[in-house]
Amino acid sequence: MGTDIFSNMPRELDEQDKTILRALVRDPRNSDNAIGLATGVNVRTVSRKRQKLEEDGILSYYTNVDLGPQGAGQNLIRQHYTIKFKLGVTLERLISDIRREPKVRSVFTESIVESHVAEMDGHLAMILIVEAGSDQELVQTVHEKIIPSLRRNHGHDSIEEIRTMRLLAPVRACRNYVLPVNMKSGYLAKEWPDDAIYVGR
Repeated sequence: MGTDIFSNMPRELDEQDKTILRALVRDPRNSDNAIGLATGVNVRTVSRKRQKLEEDGILSYYTNVDLGPQGAGQNLIRQHYTIKFKLGVTLERLISDIRREPKVRSVFTESIVESHVAEMDGHLAMILIVEAGSDQELVQTVHEKIIPSLRRNHGHDSIEEIRTMRLLAPVRACRNYVLPVNMKSGYLAKEWPDDAIYVGR
């Protein structure tokens, strides 16, 4: 069990929860009826439990639009950045800044594939996975847009260290999707066994 810094409280998953979650990992577009038929769980129970899993923040749905070289080919470069802040930049302040982000497309939407708040050597940090069409575009995006934005929000001297690593190809996503192994036409392969789908202990 984990806790979410954005407010959700952890809770135990029962066997029916796990059964429903496995069916949704296999196909997130499954209807409650289809899950009930496939699993033997009463459809009303599926509906009630699915709604509760969604409300509790345990179950979320995302659409992955692959703009990288294996997908649409718009972004050929993917780089991992760890941005370590100086002492004094607080988690509360960083989360408040994230919540204030405008609900419009921005450089963050266009360039950052994934981001995390982290702790590094006792300091608060951000982990960013940034995509771009070229090395030049990547450098311009990070150093002319992303870093200045962080400095505007947290102070000109707020960033203590930046580490980078070139990412070559995605392998695993959301625990269960091993992209070169068990994904076919955007879904988990039908022959992939249920007991290989992990939804918690």
